[in-house]
Amino acid sequence: MPREDASEGAGNLTHHHNPGKQAEERLGTRDLKSITDRSYRRRVHGHFTPMRVTVQETDLSVYAHGLSAGDIKDAVIIQRGYLENYIHRYPAFARTLDPWREDSLAPPVVQDMIRAGKLAGVGPMAAVAGAVAERVGIDLLRKTDEIIIENGGDIFIRTAHPLTVGVFAGNSPLSMKIGIEIDPSEKSQGVCTSSGSVGHSLSKGRADAVCVVGPACSLADAAATAIANRVSTVRDIQPAIQLGRNIKGVEGVLVIVGSKIGMWGKIRVKPI
Repeated sequence: MPREDASEGAGNLTHHHNPGKQAEERLGTRDLKSITDRSYRRRVHGHFTPMRVTVQETDLSVYAHGLSAGDIKDAVIIQRGYLENYIHRYPAFARTLDPWREDSLAPPVVQDMIRAGKLAGVGPMAAVAGAVAERVGIDLLRKTDEIIIENGGDIFIRTAHPLTVGVFAGNSPLSMKIGIEIDPSEKSQGVCTSSGSVGHSLSKGRADAVCVVGPACSLADAAATAIANRVSTVRDIQPAIQLGRNIKGVEGVLVIVGSKIGMWGKIRVKPI
């Protein structure tokens, strides 16, 4: 199966426990060509128990309570099995850059990818990292109340605590200087990042970072790819954001090109 880490991601998760105040988590996402061993995860610490689980190309960083590495690995193997079997049956699914036809008999993780690709106007594999993170997270929520899963810079979130997602944007002066604030919610959320200037992602654009927020991690992943494809210069920021606004299910978009930034929707940023 093709690599899921379409964009290498880094997560820095910190919980600040102060009496009378809610804990705040800080989670950074990065796209780096140079980091292949994901050594940044050694710096993760805080309220949740962090675990790294690798199954072939799938390399997850998971933050949760009450889970074992075996629980996570089993969930990954199940979802990868669904996807690998589908690709074995339809090899073109893994190669196409165009939306895939609807398939009501496909397993849920594949249907998520098909749906996301169709809504964003890209191939289904543009959603693979987000879709796997999402389906593994949904499975594991049967055993825990809160979980954060990072898969190649795409993050599935279900947490009762405020969360700040720090944005890595390559050589941009804004890189890791700002973070996206995520409110606690009983519903799952996705925060996904794509870049045309760094990382392994297949992108036709040159954005330093495109972050998309929404309730479906698979869609946020595909939408981030579609929007990043439209950004070659600073002049493309606003048209790209308009594209994001027109994708049903996208709730917020952030685009960084050099020292310039554009935002829309449910995006609140703060210095970090």
